[in-house]
Amino acid sequence: MDGAGRHDLTDEAWAVIGPLLPATTCGRPARNLRRQVDGIRHRVRVGCPWREVRTATH
Repeated sequence: MDGAGRHDLTDEAWAVIGPLLPATTCGRPARNLRRQVDGIRHRVRVGCPWREVRTATH
């Protein structure tokens, strides 16, 4: 995975977690669900405000 941080999910962990997440049934589908999960995990781990959780594109 390009640009993965040291606390991001490994490919093996994502292979277990990814299929357990529900599929989008309405609304716009997520562009990159794995990055969203990593962002949520970062937010919970560090305790920073949501406005400080940024993507690599900003």
